[in-house]
Amino acid sequence: MQNLTPPRETLDPIEIASVDEIRGLQLERLQWSLRHAYDAVPHYRKAFEAAEVHPDDLRSLDDLARFPFTAKQDLRDNYPFGMLAVPQEQVARVHASSGTTGKPTVVAYTAADLDVWASVVARSLRASGVRPGMKVHVAYGYGLFTGGLGAHYGAERLGCTVIPVSGGMTERQIQLIVDFAPEAILVTPSYMLALIDEMREQGVDPAATSLQVGVFGAEPWTDAVRREVEDTCDMHAVDIYGLSEVIGPGVANECVETKDGLHVWEDHFYPEVIDPVTGKVLPDGEEGELVFTSLTKQAMPIVRYRTRDLTRLLPGTARSMRRIEKITGRSDDMIILRGVNLFPSQVEELLLDVPGLAPHFECVLSRPERMDQLTVRVEARDGELTATDERERAAATLRERVKARIGVSVGVEVVDPAAITRSIGKARRVRDLREPR
Repeated sequence: MQNLTPPRETLDPIEIASVDEIRGLQLERLQWSLRHAYDAVPHYRKAFEAAEVHPDDLRSLDDLARFPFTAKQDLRDNYPFGMLAVPQEQVARVHASSGTTGKPTVVAYTAADLDVWASVVARSLRASGVRPGMKVHVAYGYGLFTGGLGAHYGAERLGCTVIPVSGGMTERQIQLIVDFAPEAILVTPSYMLALIDEMREQGVDPAATSLQVGVFGAEPWTDAVRREVEDTCDMHAVDIYGLSEVIGPGVANECVETKDGLHVWEDHFYPEVIDPVTGKVLPDGEEGELVFTSLTKQAMPIVRYRTRDLTRLLPGTARSMRRIEKITGRSDDMIILRGVNLFPSQVEELLLDVPGLAPHFECVLSRPERMDQLTVRVEARDGELTATDERERAAATLRERVKARIGVSVGVEVVDPAAITRSIGKARRVRDLREPR
């Protein structure tokens, strides 16, 4: 793989500023953001007053812990535009979540917000190893989902040539990669695995394409998947993080030279990690739920938004700003099986170490005879584990590793290649067949 470390002189000065400079800027911007939310958004005025706190009470960054959280339900309760902090005519664009589990959460941007968004995505892509002049294949979905357009405008801001393919049409994706020869691809990690399968189906060597870096986000993924992609494609696999409620992709990003966690762009987003049960702020280094407060958003400031993503805050390395550890899972995606907490990402990491098993799997929950059971359905790699006894040995190996590492017994079914439904967006790893109690 090529050395894609960005020259230090190309970085934004704030990326390598002192920690004291960053904290001073954060306090100034946080005081503005809380005042803006209180003055302009009825929900925040009411929530602050209920918590008996006022923007003037923020005299240090630690004082933020006194302010109330914002949850996804608050955004749904104010659907569609109740969280706006500017007149509607100042809104330049609206995005929204899919709304698959309820009303969609709507987010809005002024022209200045869009400028900030493009800037932080450009910063993220540069950190990933993308360079001005590169061709960037965007396979995130376009539309109300923030992924496609967020990546698009960030790549343009960096000075790249954008190929706006969007998701789906997998055969055509491969044709365009071969014909247009992009150096970078932005895509969900699960769909990248599907693209690799399609390359092989078409007789294309994944390691021989023009791709030098993949920027993967929108779902948790493991270092085992990173190794799978990098070894197969001979390219860098780098993590990008974001969520619509905060701005979209570009809240945090790994640096290609270290790949040791995602640097939060703390000049625009203030991170906290809390105990997901008590809400208490945890010290850096302890794992908990990630919380964000926007520092510069105009149209829809967000105060202490509970992301449900589980991680820890770590000191900066390649940049001065703090890092979040790779997201291990979501508190609302956690499977509690006979009293043991289990995340699909844990299963993924274990199965990729079993020879012959492919990175395509699903966790199927059922309740025969009133006892919860979990069966991991995982594909055999193409051309491997063709005999029944080979599949049984691989299944037994995975069962033993899950029991030893996670502490719970699960069933394992090794299925034929391509038997698991592919996702062109975020992967759905859990299928719950249980009847309500």
